[in-house]
Amino acid sequence: MNRVFFSLGALFALLSVAAGAFGAHWLKNQLDVQSLEIFQTAARYQMYHALALLVLGWVTMTSENRLLPWAGWCFTAGILIFSGSLYGLSLSGVKILGAVAPLGGLSLMAGWGILLTYGLTQKA
Repeated sequence: MNRVFFSLGALFALLSVAAGAFGAHWLKNQLDVQSLEIFQTAARYQMYHALALLVLGWVTMTSENRLLPWAGWCFTAGILIFSGSLYGLSLSGVKILGAVAPLGGLSLMAGWGILLTYGLTQKA
């Protein structure tokens, strides 16, 4: 799993930088201020959780704990659902996509909760 999560983290980070540049250079003249802010929020949260996946990939190199893959898959699903729905909302204006974002947010929070559980249950 360590290579999978590390690679997903690197991919999502790369795409986040590309999305940020796309937003800053091309979309700033195409979208209204609110839509651009939504797009930037998607890119920012994607980067935060890409970094979490990179760290998780590193941690799984030294730990075989069965909780860790669940956190990685929650982060992956959260990025796809949360950031994906916000990208879609900002670019298309389809309002229903805004209602999907909280499901991705719950997935991201579940990932952090799993990591919290992992951290609290490890023996020193």
